Amino acid sequence: MDYTDDVARANEALWESEVRRGGGATVPWLDLNVEQLRGFARGEPDGLPEPHEDLYRPLVADVRGKDVLCLPAAGGQHSALFGVLGAKVTVVDIARGQLDGDERAAAHYGYEITTIHGDMRDLSCLAPASFDVVYGTTPCYVPSIREVYAQVARVLRPGGLYRTDVGQPATFVVEWDGAHYCLGVPYRERVLRRDDGGIEFRHYMDDIFNGLRDAGLTLVEVIDCARDHAPPPDAAPGSWTHESGYVGGCFVIVARRNAD
Repeated sequence: MDYTDDVARANEALWESEVRRGGGATVPWLDLNVEQLRGFARGEPDGLPEPHEDLYRPLVADVRGKDVLCLPAAGGQHSALFGVLGAKVTVVDIARGQLDGDERAAAHYGYEITTIHGDMRDLSCLAPASFDVVYGTTPCYVPSIREVYAQVARVLRPGGLYRTDVGQPATFVVEWDGAHYCLGVPYRERVLRRDDGGIEFRHYMDDIFNGLRDAGLTLVEVIDCARDHAPPPDAAPGSWTHESGYVGGCFVIVARRNAD
């Protein structure tokens, strides 16, 4: 990869560690209900169970034969959703171990996949206008969301769809004090250096939404992922599962590449 700064090194090490410990975002989905997915893509009314319930239907409708980039939705999870529906899938991820999961899922289901060890901030290895869909996650691990948008816009075909999830900037850092969730750092502070070595960045609303426009992307849909979720009764206070039911974790953005 061309990016070899402290951010890339820290977050590559973080995700390789997550793979080694079997973190939930690194375990390939090898038990997908393929017929249910195909029905969802055809427009059948039944929704999808967790963890697929926020999958935006137009992303997978008529996706067979289309070029899909997972950026960096790796680990053999979201890439598998598109692969079993017949898309031509490419994955870019900063962690080689995550890409191993994508290759494992592809071998399990019997579809072809292209995996690239790289940084979402630099897609120069990919040809311009080469994808119909870009399925993105976790821009919190790069300093500028606008930088990611610019890369996405370059590789998307006109009319192509881009999906990403973005953290709520107002609740970027919250802390459990034993009874309540409290804001941990001032809003102006945008860098979180985690105890596990990862580096996260708070992206502000003007960059999140004006950045789409400036990159040549038009907003299609915003989905608030957490507003209908209650924490499971056995969720430990202070855990991510418990916190997201009170604070809201992120929202999904879907945008379309403008015609040139």
